[in-house]
Amino acid sequence: MHFNFTNLFTWNNFSIAIDILIIWYLVYRLIMLIRGTKAVQLAKGIVFIFIVRIIAGLLQLRAVTYIVDQIVSWAVIGIIVIFQPEIRRGLERLGRTPIFSGRGESAHAKSVKMVQELDKAIQYMSKRRIGALITIQQDTGLDDYIETGIKLDADITGELLINIFIPNTPLHDGAVIINNDRIAVAAAYLPLSDSSMIPKRLGTRHRAAVGISEVTDAVTIVVSEETGGVTITKNGRFLLDLTREEYLKYLNAQLVPKEEKKIPWIRRVINKVWKWGAGR
Repeated sequence: MHFNFTNLFTWNNFSIAIDILIIWYLVYRLIMLIRGTKAVQLAKGIVFIFIVRIIAGLLQLRAVTYIVDQIVSWAVIGIIVIFQPEIRRGLERLGRTPIFSGRGESAHAKSVKMVQELDKAIQYMSKRRIGALITIQQDTGLDDYIETGIKLDADITGELLINIFIPNTPLHDGAVIINNDRIAVAAAYLPLSDSSMIPKRLGTRHRAAVGISEVTDAVTIVVSEETGGVTITKNGRFLLDLTREEYLKYLNAQLVPKEEKKIPWIRRVINKVWKWGAGR
């Protein structure tokens, strides 16, 4: 039996492939959006309900099938209500994404600028012994802790960070959380560590910094109000009393991605198609 490969390259097959890729991408973005939030547990519950529905249908359990069908019929409204914060956040990110243009500040440039602003704030507060607690989100989501703070959604500037931590101001008590190169919230609550490895001379800010590093991969900066010393924590480990050169080296290594030559997306697509054709 002779199989004609040209039959594969039809518009119908091409549209099916695009359809699958779009659905895959949307599911992937949804998973990335709710990762690290309470919505993950709700999503697991929804998956469980659909599994129950499939099993009930196969076993012809009419009562269970009827009840699950009623739940599913109202699921759309329920999902909109339950996932309202995530839906809003996703639409905001979509609106800020330069999909059709290669313009916009690169991730490398944004990270370099963020480290510079952090350094400005750290130097000012360290010299004047102003206590500070700054957590920078990495891969693990911090949405549960962001919800405990006061929303700012502001550009990262040294001046703003300094003003937040000035003593006896409304926002100075708690943590600043940075997410997506922006100050998400201030006065957020972080979990305290019970580790016996933490020196007793260190206070609540240091325990909170170690605590958040034990449950996430966030990078957290602490400025001591007693000594002015700078501490950084990540993955349950802490670096005490760092010099300016030491913390700048660490922050640049952890937060600043390697600079890559930016190629327009249309050129990347053409290059991939060209390489695929040349390899045939």
